[in-house]
Amino acid sequence: MISGMVEVGLAFICALVAWSATAALIARGIRDPRLFMAAWVASAVALAIALSAAFPGALLGFSAATFRMFQIGVGLLGPLLLGWGAVEYAVREPRTRFGTRLVVTTLGIVPLVVLTMDRLRGQFGNGYPAMREHYDFLPGIALGLVHTFAFVALAVAAGAAARRLGERPRGSQHELTVLGLLALTVLLEVIVSRFGLGILGQLLMLGAIAALWTGFLRALNPPRERPNRRAGRGGRRRGRGGSEDEDGPDDEEDGVWGRRRKRDDYDDFDDEYDDDYGDDRDADGTDGGEPGGGAQRRQRLRGIITIYTLMDGRADAFDDYADAVVEQVARHEPDTLLFACHTVPSAPLQRIVYAIYRDQLAFEEHEQQPHVLEFARRSANTVVATNVIELALSGASATDNLAGMLMPR
Repeated sequence: MISGMVEVGLAFICALVAWSATAALIARGIRDPRLFMAAWVASAVALAIALSAAFPGALLGFSAATFRMFQIGVGLLGPLLLGWGAVEYAVREPRTRFGTRLVVTTLGIVPLVVLTMDRLRGQFGNGYPAMREHYDFLPGIALGLVHTFAFVALAVAAGAAARRLGERPRGSQHELTVLGLLALTVLLEVIVSRFGLGILGQLLMLGAIAALWTGFLRALNPPRERPNRRAGRGGRRRGRGGSEDEDGPDDEEDGVWGRRRKRDDYDDFDDEYDDDYGDDRDADGTDGGEPGGGAQRRQRLRGIITIYTLMDGRADAFDDYADAVVEQVARHEPDTLLFACHTVPSAPLQRIVYAIYRDQLAFEEHEQQPHVLEFARRSANTVVATNVIELALSGASATDNLAGMLMPR
């Protein structure tokens, strides 16, 4: 009697916790909707429906209808959708993701029909029913295929994340942690679906909900990884002549989202301008010669704004490539006065690259740099559309602290 009351109470708690977690996941996913989040939310909904069906089963005894609902939610849709979401989350290759969707469609429809229509055997009790005690051979094969797919999908996703450890260790370790929590959820669902386990099965379901909830939240908050963001910050850097100089306030190197030229570079630019155009300033410091001399000098600068629209789920990869190219621009392109990549808070799939070059020649040299060509090649599979805007400078005001303001601290 006491055992039965405990089972009823735990069944109610499981259903309540499952629906609470599902509602919270839906609310979190709406803020930044992605396909893998939708798959995991759908898995949580299926699990909540299954545990809701288990509550009257624990109270009044399971029936054919409540048994089928329980197995479809816990044994079929829960693991299937988690495995699919794991591939969408961690795998970048479009062909692998497309093939996974085809497999998920097949394994979602055929086993669902089998589990719904196949005849049942045995007597039901009040505890979580085991699949092997009431289904015949064919439903067992169908569920076995689904469970195998879920674990294989998780393994493929983990392998894809592990291959990126060298490029982005923090992000890859974070992804592996998320996938580990999902694998735990799938394992608990498979165990309960196949063996029932009574009160222990109910406790395992609470663990599955907790693991799914934790993995979902961690996926929503990836680490901001900027490899080699400030190479040599507070240390030493190689100067233009090949010697190593300590960083100072006037020759600072900004490694990732923007760069700052040394003051000597600006002095060289002034000297070059004077050599090319002559010093038209009078002794009092005013411009002489042609009235448009100052404007002519400013117009030698070349400005480019490039707006990238990214593929869904590929923003992190693009950011990694952008980090690498900005670092190389900062190190190897003294004639690139500013090179900055901006995110757009209101449009998460857009990136804006703003660049200012000393002159047209500097721009052409930038376009032929190996690191720029490599960035174009690597980012091609992350970008949907590109819009380029050319700028002509008509007036400007800047501060010496501009580079420091652009750099995230």
